[in-house]
Amino acid sequence: MAGSPTEMAIFERVAERRSFARAADDVNLSASAVAKLIARLEHRLAVRLVNRTTRRLSLTAEGEIYLDRVREILGAIEAAESEIASAQSSPRGHLRVHTFPAIAAQELAPALPDFLARHRHITFDFMVTNRSVDLVGENVDISLRIGPLENSGLVARKIVDLSRIVCASPAYLARHGSPSEPADLIHHACLTLSRNPDSSSWPFLVNGKIKRVDVKGPLSADSADMLLALAIAGTGILRLSEHVVARPIRAGLLQPLLQDAQVPEPSPLFALTPPGRHQAPKVRAFLDFLSEHLGRAPWRNGERAPLIVGGLAASQTTQVIQPGGESRTPRF
Repeated sequence: MAGSPTEMAIFERVAERRSFARAADDVNLSASAVAKLIARLEHRLAVRLVNRTTRRLSLTAEGEIYLDRVREILGAIEAAESEIASAQSSPRGHLRVHTFPAIAAQELAPALPDFLARHRHITFDFMVTNRSVDLVGENVDISLRIGPLENSGLVARKIVDLSRIVCASPAYLARHGSPSEPADLIHHACLTLSRNPDSSSWPFLVNGKIKRVDVKGPLSADSADMLLALAIAGTGILRLSEHVVARPIRAGLLQPLLQDAQVPEPSPLFALTPPGRHQAPKVRAFLDFLSEHLGRAPWRNGERAPLIVGGLAASQTTQVIQPGGESRTPRF
């Protein structure tokens, strides 16, 4: 017989808190009552879910499997109840969101105050990391992901297509010259994004055909922000997504290269949600915000935003200007 939603919710708290006592505080029960409930659950399932030691609790392999299913079920219940109860009211609740550092700092942070003003009953926990996350295992409501998707069973909403741009700083080009054709890149220092498998093989259109140029340089990194800071400082040539380099290009900090031969290789930006959660009002509200803000590609339109490189924000907001206008290099 399946466990009740209450039992599942308490088991989830025990799994997350790794303690009967701390879980008991969360659900307003005694530690002994929580321990007995878990014991009854294990007896009914005829399997041990929790390893008990004097210091802390840990899940068995069966407990980890049960936790995954419990989170799916509780998420679906929450989504169903929220959809019905909140149909005529404002979205509310807590959201756990995963995003990349460049998107978090340059795109989401400037726009989030407006979202929070419109949705005062929604709170956030942001996971800002370059690694891919396990949405179900790490209890993530929404995860941003760039590129083709695996057949994972997650619910995907496409936000925008992103193009890639080859560029370098005026300082680098003054010292080393500008490549006149793609093959010249083999003689230049190129900065590559290590988390992408093809990051050191750049495609170009040569005589009507796509040709890949294998580039190399002094370093690679899994952080677009770090590569951006190094490129602006004159360390090398880079090829990154437009949302990272468009504003520095407009500000005169970087200069596009080999534009006639560039192959943009559009990569879709998706918002992923676990099954059952995408219909929850709080999730729908943030998905709509992502489509509204990121979907219009503000970096292409010269909209004002903080220029944040290498994890550090410029000491003042950089005003995006049109070519030919005056630009100011941010102070770090």
